[in-house]
Amino acid sequence: MLYKLLLNYVDIFSFLNVFKYLTVRTGLAMFTSMIVVFLVGTPFINFFSTKKITNPIREDGPNDHIVKKIGTPTMGGVLILLGLFSGTLLWGNLSSPYIWTLIFVVAGFGLLGAYDDYKKIKLNDSSGVSFKFKITIQVIIAVLGTLILINFSDHSDLEYLYFPFFKNLFINLGWFFIPFAAFIIVGSSNAVNLTDGLDGLATVPVILVASCFAFISYVTGNIVFSEYLQIPYIEGVGEIAVFLGSIIGACLGFLWFNAPPAKIFMGDTGSLALGGSLGAVSIITKHEIVLAITGGLFVLEAVSVIVQVLSFKLTGKRIFKMAPIHHHFEKKGWPESTVVIRFWIISIILAMIGLATLKLR
Repeated sequence: MLYKLLLNYVDIFSFLNVFKYLTVRTGLAMFTSMIVVFLVGTPFINFFSTKKITNPIREDGPNDHIVKKIGTPTMGGVLILLGLFSGTLLWGNLSSPYIWTLIFVVAGFGLLGAYDDYKKIKLNDSSGVSFKFKITIQVIIAVLGTLILINFSDHSDLEYLYFPFFKNLFINLGWFFIPFAAFIIVGSSNAVNLTDGLDGLATVPVILVASCFAFISYVTGNIVFSEYLQIPYIEGVGEIAVFLGSIIGACLGFLWFNAPPAKIFMGDTGSLALGGSLGAVSIITKHEIVLAITGGLFVLEAVSVIVQVLSFKLTGKRIFKMAPIHHHFEKKGWPESTVVIRFWIISIILAMIGLATLKLR
């Protein structure tokens, strides 16, 4: 929006040419989204606190959660989405089908998450909407987002699955691409949602993964860098960096309020939207497997829940003291801050491994 407006005056003010650079607009998107969250954050939290819009605490969770976290406002994802949309709409190229695909996905999952949070608050129950309802709506949004991508983009490699560490190893998924893409988007959304259980735990890994994919989208959309790194060149995909810059800025601003002890929780509004958007970004850039590496912490959290459920149903025994796995370590006596920081360290290591796949081919 603002990007296009400024370019109309390039002939008069030549210095406005700087806004043509993707790196400049990505930085501005990050700064804009962060400032929006900073400015709105305090009155937003005060309003939600006054209205008692608080998150119900799991009764089977760690005991200190009931004491320390009860009464903390939730739906902080609204703050993140405000920042995200502000940065993207102001500095993104709105003629890009990739931007609109991501906006659709993040808005769809954000609305679903907001409805889930609303149900939890209204019923004072941490369960929220039913699992079947949530999965059904997630699949519908993911499939629609994939169809938008197929019909409105000129993405010639969209149906291919590329394998990192290999130069020319890929599979043409054909029509299987649609269910595969839906699986990635829905799986990523739920994995981030499961990780969001401690103060700041999901926010920093999201920033790290978004940072990795901002770089990946930039080099993938640059014909010189993509040829050098021997990754598929996708014209126009670099524009996603602006969207990801907005995610980084919004999450940095939110972390100011979400850092331990959190003044507000992200809620499903933020976690479902952020996770779904990261899944969609990996599909557009053709780095789905790299997402599983850089976002390995999210995968670990999701797998811990799956293993726990299967083990209990098949054997009647639980492998972990509590799932997701971050609660297992809390039950073992680790302080919350220790769990969070150590999981952040794991995320940093995985992010570096994910970026290394670009060169190790």
